[in-house]
Amino acid sequence: MKKSYTKTGKSCRVTFSLPAEVGAESVALCGDFNEWDQGKNPLKRRKDGSFSTTISLQTGAEYRFPYWVNGERWENDWAADKYLPNEFGSEDSVIVV
Repeated sequence: MKKSYTKTGKSCRVTFSLPAEVGAESVALCGDFNEWDQGKNPLKRRKDGSFSTTISLQTGAEYRFPYWVNGERWENDWAADKYLPNEFGSEDSVIVV
């Protein structure tokens, strides 16, 4: 993940990405910041086979998220700030901004 804070410090542009090794055809970013909507933040495939998208988040908060891969499985971010258990017996990625 790449973070770029605004001059005012009120928001942060975050680039989320997954490497080509994940072997995905489609990837969506789901989390606290978009009501876990699988259609709201799709990642775009790059020429090298990786996926990425950039969104703005309010600073001073932590957000849970995973990626929805190929419409069938959840994948955590390998570069998340931390991980927290969820109610499904697995963990969510967490970004701190």
